[in-house]
Amino acid sequence: MRLGVLDVGSNTVHLLVVDAHPGAHPLPAHSTRRLLRLAEHLTPEGAIDVAGVDALTDAVAAAAAAAEDAGVTEMLAFATSAVREAVNGEEVLDHVERATGVRLQVLPGTAEADLTFLAVRRWFGWSAGRLLVLDIGGGSLEVAAGLDEAPDVSFSLPLGAGRLTRDRLAGDPPSPEAVRDVRRSVRQQVAARVRDVTRAGTPDRVVVTSKTFRSLARLTGAAPAEEGPAVRRVLRRDDLAPWVPKLAGMTFRQRAELPGVSVERAPQVLAGALVAEAAFELLGVEEALVCPWALREGVILRRLDAITAAGAVDGAHGGVGTGN
Repeated sequence: MRLGVLDVGSNTVHLLVVDAHPGAHPLPAHSTRRLLRLAEHLTPEGAIDVAGVDALTDAVAAAAAAAEDAGVTEMLAFATSAVREAVNGEEVLDHVERATGVRLQVLPGTAEADLTFLAVRRWFGWSAGRLLVLDIGGGSLEVAAGLDEAPDVSFSLPLGAGRLTRDRLAGDPPSPEAVRDVRRSVRQQVAARVRDVTRAGTPDRVVVTSKTFRSLARLTGAAPAEEGPAVRRVLRRDDLAPWVPKLAGMTFRQRAELPGVSVERAPQVLAGALVAEAAFELLGVEEALVCPWALREGVILRRLDAITAAGAVDGAHGGVGTGN
């Protein structure tokens, strides 16, 4: 079957189309993304403004049309922190559905962490042992740890790279005082949850996912995306540390000239580095593997699991009926 996953994040609207079957590896068939920066459309009262609603509606409509052209048989559409935290989130969802026919499901932060953890577990397999998974998005940092496919602990913190850049790192580059304040705040928020992570046990492997971590890994010497998803990529704390002050002193244009940093991501790569540095130091992480699968793949895998379970139930019922 051909599944479409529409991910409405704080920065982008991303459509991923895969050929997927229960028990098989999902194969990417099509991918489109539109830069939206929905979080920048929040009013002082915390509502998504009219321009933001219109831009989101247009992006969802375009993604729905692209999915239809690609032959998608089922669309899995969801939104994360920008819509989740907007005071008019339900009204926005209703408007988008009326205009496009697509109903976005809002994922709680813990669900983001759980689904990302599932994707990482499936990618690396059971031999990876106990996992600690970190994911820096536009609006939040997700953390999950455990030994099985469902993590023993998972949580979300409001430490997304886009959020911190927008709210607290104004300036090109931001002032040293602003950088110090953000660093202090990030460390305090991560430190408050360290005990939750340590209770889950010492990880055998630490894994990072999503664009911010991929950019940081590339910046510190990991293989470029052109070499494919299966190439082993590592982000090391010692390699990341010297880049934090360097990024803090660079303009957006200078950052965009660095390997792995796009023009659209250049403003927020510093915030991502500050969060990654704090998480690594406070959680005792020396190095982490970069996983090409993340939230979107987790959504696909969860849906395939549900299809498999439904098929098993139907088969069992059919067997009983035949026996009668």
